[in-house]
Amino acid sequence: MTDNASITHAFFALHHGLPRQGPGSDATTRQLLSLAGALPARPRVLDLGCGPGRAALLLAAEAGAEVTAVDLHEPFLDELRAEAEARGLTGSITTVNADMGELPCPDGSFDVVWAESSAYSIGFDTALRAWRRLLAPGGALVLTECEWTTAEPSAAARAFWEQHYALRTSEANVRAATGAGYAVLGVHPQPESDWEEYYGPLAARADAADPGAPGMAEALAATREELAMRRAHGTEYGYTGYVLRPVDSWPTRPETVADVAAVHAVHTAAFETGAEADLVDALRADAEAWLPGLSYVAEAPDGSVAAHALITRCRVDGAPALALAPVATLPEYQRTGAGSAVVRAVLDAARARGERIVLVLGHPSYYPRFGFKPASGYGIRPGFEVPDEAMMALVLNGSDDSAQLPRGMITYPAAFGV
Repeated sequence: MTDNASITHAFFALHHGLPRQGPGSDATTRQLLSLAGALPARPRVLDLGCGPGRAALLLAAEAGAEVTAVDLHEPFLDELRAEAEARGLTGSITTVNADMGELPCPDGSFDVVWAESSAYSIGFDTALRAWRRLLAPGGALVLTECEWTTAEPSAAARAFWEQHYALRTSEANVRAATGAGYAVLGVHPQPESDWEEYYGPLAARADAADPGAPGMAEALAATREELAMRRAHGTEYGYTGYVLRPVDSWPTRPETVADVAAVHAVHTAAFETGAEADLVDALRADAEAWLPGLSYVAEAPDGSVAAHALITRCRVDGAPALALAPVATLPEYQRTGAGSAVVRAVLDAARARGERIVLVLGHPSYYPRFGFKPASGYGIRPGFEVPDEAMMALVLNGSDDSAQLPRGMITYPAAFGV
């Protein structure tokens, strides 16, 4: 039997010198960087599980970042240092041989914490908790995660991933992020070409390897199983990039059956009549309007429901869109951030579903904080008279280009009575 040390050595022999240690591309790194928004002139970036440092090099060269690159495998850091020197970036990149789960860094040390294809080493949820403290005010957490891209993965794909890492859907990962107190600035499903940038060089290395070397037969078998799984079942899973920012937020989550009465009570208490509470119940019973997972609650310190926000299906000139309404907060928790937290959470959940645009009829001094703009600017109008500034729209995914959005009159679910 080959010992584990030999297999580990053979595994790294297959990977040394490869440009990437996981699916990715310079284009994806740039896209994730753009989603992080405005950064300081010389941002402090912590690149965790950096491998040979493809992202670290780009961030230093193109974002002017001061990068601290962390990896447990010293030979990868050797490769990064050599490449940084060749590119004249030695003064911009500091390498640290450390465990990403036990980082000797003070709180608030970085403007960006970056982890491409590496958070799985400690788990997505653990990364969200452990790395938040490292961010300076206004900082962003950027990480990529392998996840299911289908609601019903095949038995073969499930069996393979159960051996390695528990995959979830994008919606589940967004719930985890918002529940951990982050706002979702962007979601980027990585293209198939990102896998080719990793697997192409790896497959060529495997073909050239000596299977007789100690541990190499086992390392090659595992590598070829992984490559074969991607060829056969690659439509069932993929990597997605998340750009997150901590917020002083209330805990949020999708409503459950046990919350129905409490949600009704929140709307009853928040409004002068029971009309909004009855509207939520009517929408819940409308199979065409109701979208499971887009009814969110914010929890009070005792675990009770403090606020609620609902998104349902509407139409713009027949094309699918979303309607945000109603939104309510118990009077005792108004002006505490509970309402804002639950609105952000349900918008993030809609963004993770790949929805394009959400509409709201509401107070023009409140909803712009979430990015809403007058819907008329997109050529969208209600079928009834309202002040122009009160009918608003938010583009969730893609560019803010009205040419790519539906135009015309809004058709609400029947329960709205308009």
